[in-house]
Amino acid sequence: MTVDYLVMAVYLLSIIAVGWWGKKRAASKSDFLVAGRRLGPLLYTGTMAAVVLGGASTIGGVRLGYTYGISGAAMVFAIGLGLLALSIFFSARIARLKVYTVAEMLSLRYGDTAAVISGIVMWIYTLMLAVTSTIAYASVFDVLFDVPRWVAVVIGGTIVVGYSALGGMWSITLTDMVQFVVKSLGVLVLLLPIAVVKAGGFGALADELPDGYLSPTSIGGQTILTFVLIYTFGMLIGQDIWQRVFTARSDKVASWGGTVAGVYCLVYALAGAVIGMATKALYPQLPSADDAFATIVRHALPTGIRGLVLAAALSAMMSTASGALIASATVANNDIWARLRPRTASKDHDEIASNRLAIAVLGVTAMGIACVLGDVIEALTVAYNLLVGGLLVPILGGLVWKRGNLPGAMASMIAGGTTVIVLMMTDGLLANEPIYYGLLAGLVAYVAVSLLTRPTEVAVVEAWRRRLAGEPAVVAPELSTV
Repeated sequence: MTVDYLVMAVYLLSIIAVGWWGKKRAASKSDFLVAGRRLGPLLYTGTMAAVVLGGASTIGGVRLGYTYGISGAAMVFAIGLGLLALSIFFSARIARLKVYTVAEMLSLRYGDTAAVISGIVMWIYTLMLAVTSTIAYASVFDVLFDVPRWVAVVIGGTIVVGYSALGGMWSITLTDMVQFVVKSLGVLVLLLPIAVVKAGGFGALADELPDGYLSPTSIGGQTILTFVLIYTFGMLIGQDIWQRVFTARSDKVASWGGTVAGVYCLVYALAGAVIGMATKALYPQLPSADDAFATIVRHALPTGIRGLVLAAALSAMMSTASGALIASATVANNDIWARLRPRTASKDHDEIASNRLAIAVLGVTAMGIACVLGDVIEALTVAYNLLVGGLLVPILGGLVWKRGNLPGAMASMIAGGTTVIVLMMTDGLLANEPIYYGLLAGLVAYVAVSLLTRPTEVAVVEAWRRRLAGEPAVVAPELSTV
């Protein structure tokens, strides 16, 4: 393993070096939070693919392939479909808004009251997303170095927090590109074909695997529907995803670059499931399906290649962790703390220093929570349930339905979020019902309350329309809907 450790060390040092280099580019708030809104197609595609494919997509995708066969690709496939839908239907309009957070979009569309509640929900979601990624990469460090969980969390967390705080989105973008290349080489080019060959090829897989492993629906139709509701819709509204859209230098880059990244996700989904299937054929009696990824890497790969593939797994987890961390810090600093800070204190306020501090504080917080929690899929499901149940309807409603108004948005957030929380407590964190009934409650509340109350003022709607179209606003109207 000495060579593998050396490969891992070189990779981690290169990530730190690239993050330090990105610090030089972070000269303004726009540079720090959205990379100056000037990423071209290559950087944009790589960083978008990197942020959506994390530990749950890599280790969790292999685990689902080991347990259910080819239908185990459904979770990551749903992520890819969501990214495709976002890129084709919404990303151009989102990029033209020129905001920093989802809550700012809701403030423009409905008013500041909507932004406060949505900011809190989005902050909880992004923090939990950072926690799940921290748990994932800590598990790799734990296996590699045989250290206690908290030590593994501190090792990985310090690296992620360090380069994220150095240069913000520029450092994260540049490190994401390194991680995207390493992940593509490690998982798609190396691990996938080697695992299939070790298992005897696709013909042998078909003979060795249990019945149903080649069925695209063996995981269950209800489970697939839940994945679509949680992950496909979650991709449409997550701050971590929108913040990457804001980095595009044009709406065309956001649309086409995101589409390419979405197709990449679909390929990655199938690769993870096939790797899991090959592991099932080779090691059918693993004590836990969670060990599938580590087992195939440890036993099937030669020295050196093993280190690169482990670096690829870390790449996936660190990309999502850093993206979630800067998203959480952006929401906390711009949507929550900025509203509590006295207006007189904001004139000479150093935005970059404030966001760096938020990244550091929230990074330490995420590490602390990760030391307590242990189930990646469960934590990720909770995060997406809260996000989709509470915010999907008012966000998409605001983009596509002019009659939607502030009372309707507020009612939807409260009804959807409350329903999700109550049902997760009564039916279980991984139950399907919370997201089903949460979305239904949010939709009914949004439509009913919007129709029963006064429409948003014409001037506000017109200002919103011009902003959404990328046109200069003629007047800055009051953001009131009553």
